[in-house]
Amino acid sequence: MGSDELVANLFRISQTEQKLKKEEIKTEKNANKTHYEVGRKIRDIIKELGGTMLEDLPTPEKSLKLLEKENKFINNNE
Repeated sequence: MGSDELVANLFRISQTEQKLKKEEIKTEKNANKTHYEVGRKIRDIIKELGGTMLEDLPTPEKSLKLLEKENKFINNNE
């Protein structure tokens, strides 16, 4: 996950959390709907500004799981 994708995800999460609290959304169904709506609006903004859509960002050469495994191996051998 690159920095653009990470930032977009963190922004989506924080905005969803704020909306859930502000509107006192309690049910799972309404929370899921809110999550989807916030994500849709953020995608619309990225598109409107001419940014790269998340699905069009380059795929990392190594998965997070592989990086964690390599990091664990390095730390265990120090």
